Amino acid sequence: MPFNIDSDLTELTSIRHHLHSIAEISGNEQKTSKFITDFLEETAPHHLQTGIGGEGILATYKGDHTGPHILLRSELDALPIPDINDVDYQSKTEGVGHKCGHDGHMTILCGVAQLLAQNPLETGKVSLLFQPAEETGQGASRVVEDEKFQDLSPDYCFALHNLPGFQKHQIIVRKDVFAAASVGCIIRLKGATAHAAHPEEGKSPALAMAQMVEAFSAIPQFYSSLEQAAKVTVINADLGERAFGTSPGEATVMATLRAYDDNVLANLKEQCLRIANHTAKTYELAIDHEWVEEFPSTINNSEAVDYITSAAQNLEHKLNVKQYPFSWSEDFGHITAEISGAMFGLGAGKEQPALHAEDYDFPDEIISTGISMFMQIVTEVLNES
Repeated sequence: MPFNIDSDLTELTSIRHHLHSIAEISGNEQKTSKFITDFLEETAPHHLQTGIGGEGILATYKGDHTGPHILLRSELDALPIPDINDVDYQSKTEGVGHKCGHDGHMTILCGVAQLLAQNPLETGKVSLLFQPAEETGQGASRVVEDEKFQDLSPDYCFALHNLPGFQKHQIIVRKDVFAAASVGCIIRLKGATAHAAHPEEGKSPALAMAQMVEAFSAIPQFYSSLEQAAKVTVINADLGERAFGTSPGEATVMATLRAYDDNVLANLKEQCLRIANHTAKTYELAIDHEWVEEFPSTINNSEAVDYITSAAQNLEHKLNVKQYPFSWSEDFGHITAEISGAMFGLGAGKEQPALHAEDYDFPDEIISTGISMFMQIVTEVLNES
């Protein structure tokens, strides 16, 4: 079925710019959620639910006959990164910007909603999920645990992510692992302060912190095999205060652990804790730890990737079959762990600033490509039923 996407592009571009201007961080997407909800109401979905896993929204469009149920997902949240681009839709939220392109992803699903309203389904169902808190790794898991989402029971789920560094409109696919698993590790060391003239009267965690930074960085070398991609990146090490008369009594070490395989990530976690506890014991320090922003690996179902591939080929989009997974993480893995599905990449331009860069801005030219891909995927799935 041909879809007239171009007629709505001016409105959709305005929507994207508005969403960009009201950027909100993870877990605080109230204005964004209300705007999307108001827009979706105009498309008259058969079922519209809010408050999914936080500020999430679900809109379901039904055909007259039974058939597969397809879930399409985008994200609501922005990042705590300033928007430095001099545009008339610059973010009005100080220190917060849509630097991952979620404003564009939402706009693409809004375009899908318009087309589903204009071209009612004959068979099956399509649900559009606008998910909160992707950037912290918490949103998808909360959505999956929400009873309202559990009642949905889709047969397939799909998501896209715009990808700077790839030619605009190119479709990037991969079976099995698409994006890496990752988790943040926080280690807190507690000793005792003393006068800087008499550090022996206290328990400084300085040496323990230094050894821990070095040992964490070496974990992939010594505790994973050559075929197991793994990375431990120390992102912060903090010792005491700026007080030159004081020998410090507290320190914190933070690191990001990353792997393509969830089991490899579990081993990295185990090794980090073992090293941390051993080091703390050596220097007679108290210790506690915390795991934050945990992302499972995003596993693409083979059949779902075939639907994406077929859609791209039928639309004559250039297809890039990626040899290795992406090293960044995406909490869509929580959803693909429950529902057969896949994420694909949408090229955002080879010269486009990188994701999470202050000067990044979603390219409006690829909105129509994202919409056409989702609609064609729906067509491919329903036609095969």
